[in-house]
Amino acid sequence: MAFERAERLKQLPPYLFQEIDRLKAELLARGVDVINLGVGDPDLPTPRHIIEKLKEASEDPSTHQYPSYSGMNDFRVSVAGWYKRRFGVELDPLKEVLTLIGSKEGIAHFPLAYINPGDIALVPSPAYPVYHTTIMFAGGESHFMPLLRENHFLPDLSAIPENVARKAVFMIINYPNNPTGATAERDFFLKVLDYARTYHIIVCHDAAYTEMAFDGYRPMSFLELPGAKDVAIEFHSLSKTYNMTGWRLGFAVGNAEILDGLGQIKSNIDSGAFNAIQMAGIAALESDQGCVAEMQGIYQQRRDILIDGLRKAGLAPDLPRATFYVWCPTPPGFTSTEFTSLLLREAGIVTTPGSGFGPPGEGYVRMALTVGKERIEEAVARIRKLSF
Repeated sequence: MAFERAERLKQLPPYLFQEIDRLKAELLARGVDVINLGVGDPDLPTPRHIIEKLKEASEDPSTHQYPSYSGMNDFRVSVAGWYKRRFGVELDPLKEVLTLIGSKEGIAHFPLAYINPGDIALVPSPAYPVYHTTIMFAGGESHFMPLLRENHFLPDLSAIPENVARKAVFMIINYPNNPTGATAERDFFLKVLDYARTYHIIVCHDAAYTEMAFDGYRPMSFLELPGAKDVAIEFHSLSKTYNMTGWRLGFAVGNAEILDGLGQIKSNIDSGAFNAIQMAGIAALESDQGCVAEMQGIYQQRRDILIDGLRKAGLAPDLPRATFYVWCPTPPGFTSTEFTSLLLREAGIVTTPGSGFGPPGEGYVRMALTVGKERIEEAVARIRKLSF
Protein backbone atom coordinates (compact mmCIF):
# COMPACT_ATOMS: atom_id res chain seq x y z
CA MET A 1 0.00 0.00 0.00
CA ALA A 2 1.48 3.35 -1.05
CA PHE A 3 0.99 6.64 0.79
CA GLU A 4 1.82 9.97 -0.74
CA ARG A 5 4.20 12.20 1.16
CA ALA A 6 3.68 15.90 1.79
CA GLU A 7 4.78 18.39 -0.84
CA ARG A 8 7.39 19.82 1.52
CA LEU A 9 9.23 16.50 1.47
CA LYS A 10 9.02 16.32 -2.31
CA GLN A 11 10.79 19.67 -2.47
CA LEU A 12 13.86 18.37 -0.68
CA PRO A 13 16.94 18.24 -2.93
CA PRO A 14 18.25 14.84 -4.05
CA TYR A 15 20.37 12.97 -1.58
CA LEU A 16 23.75 13.87 -3.06
CA PHE A 17 25.69 11.52 -0.82
CA GLN A 18 23.85 8.34 -1.85
CA GLU A 19 26.60 7.14 -4.19
CA ILE A 20 29.27 7.92 -1.59
CA ASP A 21 27.37 5.93 1.02
CA ARG A 22 27.08 3.05 -1.44
CA LEU A 23 30.82 3.08 -2.16
CA LYS A 24 31.63 3.31 1.54
CA ALA A 25 29.43 0.30 2.35
CA GLU A 26 31.01 -1.64 -0.51
CA LEU A 27 34.53 -0.91 0.73
CA LEU A 28 33.67 -1.82 4.32
CA ALA A 29 32.12 -5.09 3.13
CA ARG A 30 35.43 -5.86 1.37
CA GLY A 31 37.32 -5.23 4.61
CA VAL A 32 38.89 -1.93 3.53
CA ASP A 33 40.17 0.24 6.38
CA VAL A 34 38.03 3.34 5.85
CA ILE A 35 39.06 6.65 7.45
CA ASN A 36 36.03 8.86 8.00
CA LEU A 37 36.80 12.57 7.65
CA GLY A 38 33.24 13.30 6.58
CA VAL A 39 31.35 13.58 9.85
CA GLY A 40 31.41 16.71 12.03
CA ASP A 41 31.00 14.72 15.25
CA PRO A 42 33.74 14.96 17.90
CA ASP A 43 35.55 11.69 18.58
CA LEU A 44 36.77 12.99 21.96
CA PRO A 45 34.76 12.02 25.06
CA THR A 46 32.64 14.36 27.12
CA PRO A 47 34.77 15.61 30.06
CA ARG A 48 34.47 13.42 33.13
CA HIS A 49 33.15 16.10 35.52
CA ILE A 50 30.17 16.69 33.19
CA ILE A 51 29.39 12.98 33.04
CA GLU A 52 29.59 12.70 36.82
CA LYS A 53 27.15 15.58 37.23
CA LEU A 54 24.69 13.87 34.88
CA LYS A 55 24.93 10.67 36.91
CA GLU A 56 24.25 12.55 40.13
CA ALA A 57 21.40 14.61 38.67
CA SER A 58 19.70 11.65 37.00
CA GLU A 59 19.46 9.93 40.40
CA ASP A 60 17.32 12.82 41.66
CA PRO A 61 13.63 11.95 41.07
CA SER A 62 12.76 15.62 40.64
CA THR A 63 14.61 15.64 37.31
CA HIS A 64 12.39 12.88 35.94
CA GLN A 65 9.36 15.11 35.41
CA TYR A 66 8.51 17.29 32.44
CA PRO A 67 11.06 20.08 32.10
CA SER A 68 10.20 23.73 31.51
CA TYR A 69 9.72 24.64 27.84
CA SER A 70 12.13 27.56 28.16
CA GLY A 71 14.66 25.73 30.33
CA MET A 72 15.60 25.59 34.00
CA ASN A 73 16.14 29.01 35.53
CA ASP A 74 19.47 27.85 36.94
CA PHE A 75 20.68 26.78 33.51
CA ARG A 76 19.67 30.09 31.93
CA VAL A 77 21.45 31.96 34.74
CA SER A 78 24.51 29.83 34.02
CA VAL A 79 24.34 30.67 30.30
CA ALA A 80 24.08 34.39 31.10
CA GLY A 81 27.09 34.11 33.39
CA TRP A 82 29.11 32.31 30.72
CA TYR A 83 28.25 34.99 28.14
CA LYS A 84 29.34 37.70 30.55
CA ARG A 85 32.66 35.98 31.27
CA ARG A 86 33.37 34.91 27.70
CA PHE A 87 32.09 37.87 25.65
CA GLY A 88 31.34 40.65 28.12
CA VAL A 89 27.66 40.50 27.08
CA GLU A 90 24.98 41.19 29.70
CA LEU A 91 21.87 39.00 29.40
CA ASP A 92 18.64 38.82 31.37
CA PRO A 93 18.48 35.07 32.10
CA LEU A 94 14.68 34.95 32.15
CA LYS A 95 14.00 37.02 29.04
CA GLU A 96 17.12 36.87 26.89
CA VAL A 97 18.09 33.19 27.23
CA LEU A 98 16.14 30.24 25.85
CA THR A 99 17.20 26.62 26.36
CA LEU A 100 17.24 24.41 23.25
CA ILE A 101 17.44 20.69 22.60
CA GLY A 102 20.62 21.37 20.68
CA SER A 103 21.06 24.46 18.51
CA LYS A 104 19.84 22.57 15.41
CA GLU A 105 16.41 22.27 17.01
CA GLY A 106 16.21 26.02 17.61
CA ILE A 107 17.44 26.87 14.12
CA ALA A 108 14.93 24.44 12.61
CA HIS A 109 12.00 25.85 14.58
CA PHE A 110 12.87 29.52 14.18
CA PRO A 111 11.36 30.04 10.68
CA LEU A 112 8.01 28.71 11.92
CA ALA A 113 7.84 31.72 14.23
CA TYR A 114 8.62 34.41 11.66
CA ILE A 115 8.19 33.14 8.10
CA ASN A 116 4.86 33.26 6.28
CA PRO A 117 4.36 31.61 2.87
CA GLY A 118 6.21 33.64 0.27
CA ASP A 119 8.47 35.46 2.75
CA ILE A 120 12.18 35.70 2.04
CA ALA A 121 15.13 34.84 4.27
CA LEU A 122 18.76 35.63 3.46
CA VAL A 123 20.81 32.44 3.69
CA PRO A 124 24.53 31.83 3.13
CA SER A 125 25.70 29.22 0.64
CA PRO A 126 27.54 26.91 1.05
CA ALA A 127 26.04 26.32 4.46
CA TYR A 128 24.59 23.90 6.97
CA PRO A 129 21.66 22.44 4.95
CA VAL A 130 19.17 22.93 7.81
CA TYR A 131 19.11 26.69 7.22
CA HIS A 132 17.41 26.40 3.84
CA THR A 133 15.37 23.27 4.50
CA THR A 134 13.49 24.72 7.46
CA ILE A 135 12.72 27.96 5.63
CA MET A 136 11.25 25.86 2.82
CA PHE A 137 9.22 23.80 5.33
CA ALA A 138 7.75 27.07 6.67
CA GLY A 139 6.69 28.06 3.16
CA GLY A 140 9.37 30.70 2.73
CA GLU A 141 11.98 31.32 0.07
CA SER A 142 15.74 31.44 0.58
CA HIS A 143 17.75 34.12 -1.15
CA PHE A 144 21.23 32.65 -1.19
CA MET A 145 24.26 34.78 -0.36
CA PRO A 146 27.31 33.13 -2.00
CA LEU A 147 30.36 32.63 0.21
CA LEU A 148 33.35 32.91 -2.13
CA ARG A 149 37.05 32.52 -1.48
CA GLU A 150 37.82 35.92 -3.04
CA ASN A 151 35.54 37.51 -0.41
CA HIS A 152 37.09 35.49 2.44
CA PHE A 153 33.85 33.46 2.53
CA LEU A 154 31.85 36.47 3.76
CA PRO A 155 28.57 37.37 2.00
CA ASP A 156 28.58 40.47 -0.18
CA LEU A 157 25.63 42.40 1.25
CA SER A 158 25.79 44.96 -1.57
CA ALA A 159 24.99 42.19 -4.06
CA ILE A 160 21.56 41.53 -2.52
CA PRO A 161 18.90 43.15 -4.77
CA GLU A 162 17.04 46.02 -3.17
CA ASN A 163 13.64 44.41 -3.70
CA VAL A 164 14.87 41.23 -1.97
CA ALA A 165 16.31 43.14 0.97
CA ARG A 166 13.02 44.97 1.50
CA LYS A 167 11.07 41.68 1.57
CA ALA A 168 13.52 39.77 3.74
CA VAL A 169 12.43 38.78 7.24
CA PHE A 170 15.73 37.53 8.63
CA MET A 171 19.34 36.81 7.73
CA ILE A 172 21.37 33.83 8.87
CA ILE A 173 25.11 34.14 9.37
CA ASN A 174 27.48 31.55 10.82
CA TYR A 175 30.99 32.41 12.08
CA PRO A 176 33.25 30.60 12.63
CA ASN A 177 31.79 29.00 9.53
CA ASN A 178 30.71 25.50 8.63
CA PRO A 179 31.75 24.25 6.09
CA THR A 180 34.46 26.75 5.06
CA GLY A 181 36.18 27.28 8.43
CA ALA A 182 36.15 31.05 7.73
CA THR A 183 35.97 33.62 10.50
CA ALA A 184 34.38 37.08 10.68
CA GLU A 185 35.63 40.15 12.46
CA ARG A 186 34.00 43.19 14.01
CA ASP A 187 33.96 45.25 10.80
CA PHE A 188 31.87 42.65 9.00
CA PHE A 189 29.48 42.24 11.92
CA LEU A 190 29.01 46.03 12.02
CA LYS A 191 28.04 45.98 8.33
CA VAL A 192 25.49 43.25 9.07
CA LEU A 193 24.06 45.20 11.99
CA ASP A 194 23.74 48.37 9.90
CA TYR A 195 22.11 46.36 7.10
CA ALA A 196 19.63 44.79 9.50
CA ARG A 197 18.64 48.16 10.90
CA THR A 198 18.25 49.66 7.43
CA TYR A 199 15.96 46.92 6.16
CA HIS A 200 14.31 45.92 9.46
CA ILE A 201 15.72 42.37 9.33
CA ILE A 202 16.31 39.92 12.19
CA VAL A 203 19.89 38.64 12.40
CA CYS A 204 20.28 34.99 13.42
CA HIS A 205 23.90 34.18 14.19
CA ASP A 206 24.79 30.50 14.45
CA ALA A 207 27.81 30.69 16.77
CA ALA A 208 28.26 26.99 17.50
CA TYR A 209 32.01 27.04 16.79
CA THR A 210 33.23 30.08 18.75
CA GLU A 211 35.05 27.88 21.26
CA MET A 212 36.82 25.79 18.65
CA ALA A 213 39.59 28.22 17.69
CA PHE A 214 43.36 27.99 17.32
CA ASP A 215 46.62 29.91 17.65
CA GLY A 216 45.20 32.08 20.43
CA TYR A 217 42.35 33.38 18.27
CA ARG A 218 39.15 34.24 20.20
CA PRO A 219 36.05 34.57 17.97
CA MET A 220 33.63 37.27 19.05
CA SER A 221 29.89 37.19 19.65
CA PHE A 222 27.66 39.24 17.36
CA LEU A 223 25.97 40.46 20.54
CA GLU A 224 29.15 42.25 21.59
CA LEU A 225 28.21 45.05 19.20
CA PRO A 226 26.38 47.96 20.86
CA GLY A 227 22.73 47.76 19.86
CA ALA A 228 22.98 44.22 18.44
CA LYS A 229 20.28 42.96 20.78
CA ASP A 230 17.83 45.33 19.07
CA VAL A 231 17.77 43.05 16.02
CA ALA A 232 19.62 39.82 16.77
CA ILE A 233 19.63 36.45 18.42
CA GLU A 234 22.55 34.04 18.62
CA PHE A 235 22.40 30.25 18.65
CA HIS A 236 24.95 28.33 20.66
CA SER A 237 25.52 24.74 21.62
CA LEU A 238 27.37 22.62 24.13
CA SER A 239 27.83 19.96 21.45
CA LYS A 240 31.18 20.97 19.98
CA THR A 241 32.56 22.95 22.94
CA TYR A 242 32.26 20.08 25.41
CA ASN A 243 31.97 17.07 23.03
CA MET A 244 28.29 16.69 23.91
CA THR A 245 26.75 16.16 20.46
CA GLY A 246 24.61 13.25 21.60
CA TRP A 247 23.38 15.02 24.73
CA ARG A 248 21.31 17.58 22.74
CA LEU A 249 21.67 20.77 24.75
CA GLY A 250 22.01 24.28 23.40
CA PHE A 251 20.58 27.76 23.80
CA ALA A 252 19.54 30.90 21.99
CA VAL A 253 20.24 34.34 23.44
CA GLY A 254 19.58 37.94 22.50
CA ASN A 255 16.49 39.99 21.73
CA ALA A 256 13.75 39.06 24.20
CA GLU A 257 10.85 39.62 21.81
CA ILE A 258 12.44 37.54 19.05
CA LEU A 259 13.21 34.73 21.49
CA ASP A 260 9.64 34.81 22.75
CA GLY A 261 8.41 33.96 19.26
CA LEU A 262 10.74 30.98 19.08
CA GLY A 263 9.68 29.96 22.59
CA GLN A 264 6.04 30.03 21.55
CA ILE A 265 6.77 27.56 18.76
CA LYS A 266 8.75 25.31 21.11
CA SER A 267 6.02 25.23 23.73
CA ASN A 268 3.66 23.79 21.12
CA ILE A 269 6.10 21.20 19.83
CA ASP A 270 8.47 19.91 22.51
CA SER A 271 8.75 19.54 26.25
CA GLY A 272 12.21 21.00 26.78
CA ALA A 273 15.59 19.52 27.56
CA PHE A 274 15.94 16.84 30.26
CA ASN A 275 16.66 18.65 33.53
CA ALA A 276 19.52 16.32 34.46
CA ILE A 277 21.27 17.21 31.21
CA GLN A 278 20.73 20.90 31.93
CA MET A 279 22.34 20.41 35.34
CA ALA A 280 25.29 18.75 33.62
CA GLY A 281 25.32 21.75 31.28
CA ILE A 282 25.64 24.04 34.28
CA ALA A 283 28.67 22.03 35.40
CA ALA A 284 30.16 22.43 31.91
CA LEU A 285 29.64 26.19 31.71
CA GLU A 286 30.64 27.05 35.28
CA SER A 287 33.64 24.78 35.79
CA ASP A 288 37.24 25.46 34.85
CA GLN A 289 37.49 25.68 31.05
CA GLY A 290 40.78 23.81 30.88
CA CYS A 291 39.01 20.95 29.09
CA VAL A 292 38.10 23.35 26.27
CA ALA A 293 41.68 24.58 25.95
CA GLU A 294 42.89 20.96 25.87
CA MET A 295 40.42 20.12 23.10
CA GLN A 296 41.54 23.16 21.09
CA GLY A 297 45.15 21.99 21.35
CA ILE A 298 44.26 18.52 20.09
CA TYR A 299 42.33 19.84 17.08
CA GLN A 300 45.06 22.37 16.29
CA GLN A 301 47.63 19.56 16.14
CA ARG A 302 45.36 17.54 13.86
CA ARG A 303 44.73 20.61 11.67
CA ASP A 304 48.44 21.23 11.23
CA ILE A 305 49.13 17.61 10.24
CA LEU A 306 46.31 17.58 7.69
CA ILE A 307 47.07 20.99 6.18
CA ASP A 308 50.77 20.19 5.84
CA GLY A 309 50.03 16.84 4.23
CA LEU A 310 47.46 18.21 1.80
CA ARG A 311 49.84 20.96 0.68
CA LYS A 312 52.65 18.45 0.15
CA ALA A 313 50.21 16.44 -1.95
CA GLY A 314 49.74 19.44 -4.24
CA LEU A 315 46.44 20.70 -2.84
CA ALA A 316 45.81 24.26 -1.64
CA PRO A 317 43.66 24.45 1.50
CA ASP A 318 43.56 27.60 3.60
CA LEU A 319 44.67 27.30 7.23
CA PRO A 320 41.48 27.63 9.31
CA ARG A 321 41.63 29.71 12.49
CA ALA A 322 38.55 27.99 13.90
CA THR A 323 36.12 25.02 13.57
CA PHE A 324 37.29 21.46 13.11
CA TYR A 325 36.89 21.58 9.32
CA VAL A 326 39.36 21.95 6.49
CA TRP A 327 37.82 23.34 3.28
CA CYS A 328 40.03 22.03 0.53
CA PRO A 329 39.87 23.04 -3.16
CA THR A 330 39.72 20.08 -5.51
CA PRO A 331 42.54 19.43 -7.98
CA PRO A 332 42.11 20.85 -11.52
CA GLY A 333 39.69 18.81 -13.59
CA PHE A 334 37.75 17.35 -10.65
CA THR A 335 34.30 18.26 -9.41
CA SER A 336 33.76 18.00 -5.68
CA THR A 337 31.81 14.76 -6.09
CA GLU A 338 34.44 13.28 -8.41
CA PHE A 339 37.27 14.06 -5.99
CA THR A 340 35.26 12.74 -3.06
CA SER A 341 34.68 9.51 -4.98
CA LEU A 342 38.37 9.23 -5.89
CA LEU A 343 39.45 9.64 -2.27
CA LEU A 344 36.98 6.99 -1.19
CA ARG A 345 37.63 4.45 -3.98
CA GLU A 346 41.40 4.78 -4.20
CA ALA A 347 42.35 5.77 -0.65
CA GLY A 348 39.49 4.61 1.57
CA ILE A 349 38.94 8.16 2.87
CA VAL A 350 35.46 9.59 3.42
CA THR A 351 35.10 13.34 2.81
CA THR A 352 32.10 15.57 2.08
CA PRO A 353 31.66 17.14 -1.37
CA GLY A 354 31.30 20.91 -1.13
CA SER A 355 28.43 20.88 -3.61
CA GLY A 356 26.32 19.18 -0.94
CA PHE A 357 26.33 22.46 1.01
CA GLY A 358 25.11 24.52 -1.95
CA PRO A 359 26.27 25.38 -5.51
CA PRO A 360 29.03 27.80 -4.38
CA GLY A 361 30.61 24.84 -2.61
CA GLU A 362 31.40 23.21 -5.92
CA GLY A 363 35.13 22.76 -6.35
CA TYR A 364 35.78 21.99 -2.66
CA VAL A 365 35.65 19.06 -0.27
CA ARG A 366 35.22 19.34 3.48
CA MET A 367 37.39 17.28 5.79
CA ALA A 368 36.63 16.98 9.50
CA LEU A 369 39.34 16.72 12.14
CA THR A 370 37.31 14.20 14.10
CA VAL A 371 39.72 11.25 14.08
CA GLY A 372 42.98 10.84 15.98
CA LYS A 373 46.24 12.27 14.67
CA GLU A 374 47.51 8.80 13.74
CA ARG A 375 44.50 8.32 11.46
CA ILE A 376 45.01 11.77 9.94
CA GLU A 377 48.68 10.92 9.32
CA GLU A 378 47.54 7.71 7.61
CA ALA A 379 44.98 9.64 5.53
CA VAL A 380 47.67 12.11 4.44
CA ALA A 381 50.01 9.27 3.47
CA ARG A 382 47.30 7.68 1.34
CA ILE A 383 46.42 10.98 -0.37
CA ARG A 384 50.04 11.64 -1.25
CA LYS A 385 50.18 8.31 -3.12
CA LEU A 386 47.30 9.30 -5.41
CA SER A 387 47.70 10.70 -8.89
CA PHE A 388 45.44 13.63 -9.62
